[in-house]
Amino acid sequence: MRPAISYDLAVVGAGIVGLAHALAAVRSGKRVVVIERDRRANGASIRNFGFITVTGQAAGDCWQMARRSRDIWMEVAEAAGIPVLHKGLVVAARRSEAEAVIEAFLKTDMGHDCQRLTPFEALQYVPTLRTDTVKSVLYSPYELRVESKDAVPLLARWLEEVHGVDFHWGTHVHAVDAPHLDTSSGRISAETVVVCPGDDFATLYSDRIAAYRPTRCKLQMLRVRPSAPVTLGATVMSDLSLARYLGYAELPEAQPLAELLDCEQGEERRSGVHLIVVQSEDGSLVVGDSHDYDATPDPFVPSRVGDLILGEMDAVLDLPARSVEERWIGTYASAPGRWRFTDQPDEATRICVVTAGCGASTAFGIAEETIADLFG
Repeated sequence: MRPAISYDLAVVGAGIVGLAHALAAVRSGKRVVVIERDRRANGASIRNFGFITVTGQAAGDCWQMARRSRDIWMEVAEAAGIPVLHKGLVVAARRSEAEAVIEAFLKTDMGHDCQRLTPFEALQYVPTLRTDTVKSVLYSPYELRVESKDAVPLLARWLEEVHGVDFHWGTHVHAVDAPHLDTSSGRISAETVVVCPGDDFATLYSDRIAAYRPTRCKLQMLRVRPSAPVTLGATVMSDLSLARYLGYAELPEAQPLAELLDCEQGEERRSGVHLIVVQSEDGSLVVGDSHDYDATPDPFVPSRVGDLILGEMDAVLDLPARSVEERWIGTYASAPGRWRFTDQPDEATRICVVTAGCGASTAFGIAEETIADLFG
């Protein structure tokens, strides 16, 4: 039996948003416990790209949180022994309308330190880029790639071993009434509580979460094995990404591109397909993704949607005879008109949910904001 301990902060949920709050709290000198219903992280935080995205995030606080989180990721990765597998982003434009979006983006504050490259100049980052189809490239130096399924457990272990965070794995939280939490392994005492439920809208504070009208987004992802060794020096995106990521898509110049894509790639647009390609340490590529919104997404993976994703990849990368090794789905929270919300049931409790699939990219910044709010 664990000895009775009173904590400064209890975090419910050990995904990246929960772990980020634990980090922000221990950096403020707080005693922290993290409570997770599963035996290990198993949700959106380990099923995604491990793509720490700055460029393309929505203008305003989303982009600002991503910039701050990226800097913290760099600190944490080194300290926790999390490999950064590659850096930077290459957005490959195949249409003149996409080039116009790139030019407009570079004129914004968010385009600082980014640059437009010719396809041949971009080969230094992506040697397999198709110079016959790609017209020009947006290059950003900000992005990082970590292997999610390894990075999240390494981060948790580092928080436990170096910063003294206590973890209760396989423990279900029945109720929160700070300074107490009733759990499947007994009562836990904590001055403050941060609930990070991901896309679980029913277990805790369901009435408060329902006010934000959340739903769930299902995405499909694949692991692709090139037939010959390939080294990516940056993440790869494409025209479909320019019409989806709000940092680009909300620019007036993006409207002609969106209209053209609706005509030329209507099936991809209806399936929420755009392109992200990142590389793992073993040389395989993690490729995605699609977006299907439903309160209860089904668990099935349509092969046609996977084919659309692969087709977009083949349009910008020359990977003959590549093969698919794995397919999987992930789900995350989504809500209309917002990319996140922080709710305050009482002075000592916060509910933090990222509702745009960018938790890995923004969580550390959000967590600093929450902890400053709770502790002053």
